[in-house]
Amino acid sequence: EISQSVLPSPVKTTRIARRVFRMSYYGQQSHQSAYGQRTDTGSSRHGLLETVKLHNNNKEREMYDNFADVFAIIMTLEKLEKAYIKDSVLPKEYTPACEKLIAQFKTAWNLVKNHVESTQKFADDYKMNCPAAMSRLHIGVPATVEHGGMGETDQKKSAMHVAETVQYFITLMDSLKLNMVAVDEIHPLLNDLMESLNKVSSLSPDFEGKQKVKQWLVTLNKMSASDELSDDQVRQLLFDLETSHNAFYRSLADVR
Repeated sequence: EISQSVLPSPVKTTRIARRVFRMSYYGQQSHQSAYGQRTDTGSSRHGLLETVKLHNNNKEREMYDNFADVFAIIMTLEKLEKAYIKDSVLPKEYTPACEKLIAQFKTAWNLVKNHVESTQKFADDYKMNCPAAMSRLHIGVPATVEHGGMGETDQKKSAMHVAETVQYFITLMDSLKLNMVAVDEIHPLLNDLMESLNKVSSLSPDFEGKQKVKQWLVTLNKMSASDELSDDQVRQLLFDLETSHNAFYRSLADVR
């Protein structure tokens, strides 16, 4: 379990989010700020802040609560990414925590996406400086899946990883040929293939198969779970998988 020194308390982070929303709200009020409001006697109350409500009804309150959840998740993910970069958290701890935050973000974003143009616009509006989290959300998988680094170095397992990778290639291509083209059907298979490719130590980081699978993960991450790939996308994905599969075999021959 990741220590509290690595990950902030969700409750605490959400409180910070609400403060940011309030500060942003104040910043948008030019002539109606809490400073300098007139009293009944005509005197101004300089230096006093009045509480400004972000909502006028329960529907608006729920919207801002959802905004706070999105903000909290992004901030927490940023801290997790920084901790992983600094080697403050182990890969086996980082990976499930990151996967959970990405899943939570997707769920939370579905509740606010009709009120915000994009994730980047949300970050800009609330002055969020979270480049690591934004990059991770754009890719949609943990760094250990994108680049490898789960810490497995046992050479005896090399043959098993190769066999698993071949199986993942075949399973994914067969699934597409059987018309399994929904995002929630294809994404898990692509994710498994990416993880398996990263476990094959003989493959270079810039192996073309890794790059193509990564790009497809990014593409699917921008779509809803119920969305389906078009005929052109299915054809292109099959072509990319077949060429990557062949390149994978060639790389194994080169090693031998």
